[in-house]
Amino acid sequence: MNTVITQNRQTKYCQAIEVALHDLGHATNNELLAALHIFYPDVSPTTIHRATTRLALRNVIAVAPSTPDGSMRYDANTKPHDHFECLSCGILRDIDIKDKITPIIESSINGCCISGQLIIKGGCKKCLKK
Repeated sequence: MNTVITQNRQTKYCQAIEVALHDLGHATNNELLAALHIFYPDVSPTTIHRATTRLALRNVIAVAPSTPDGSMRYDANTKPHDHFECLSCGILRDIDIKDKITPIIESSINGCCISGQLIIKGGCKKCLKK
């Protein structure tokens, strides 16, 4: 019973993470820690990790594709969707292409069926201008 209560509790840090992640779209625990330090200078990395884990388990936030260095990243958008990731800066953007792309991919692999999220990698407009 205590486990359920602990998982469902909504702390000020959970609320602040939800707001910060909504503003950022996608973020690592370190990025969320930096965002929360403005209002909560004493918040610890452990607190952020526990709060994001709790929020993800409750499907309040989603787990996004990890960063190029392997860090976990969270997503404000909890609905199933695909992503574009820039290979230079690592920015992650939501895209909705699965329904358009899946038939093309499946036809090129002899009728095999693909599932899950698609991650398209390339160069973002900002990095391509450099």
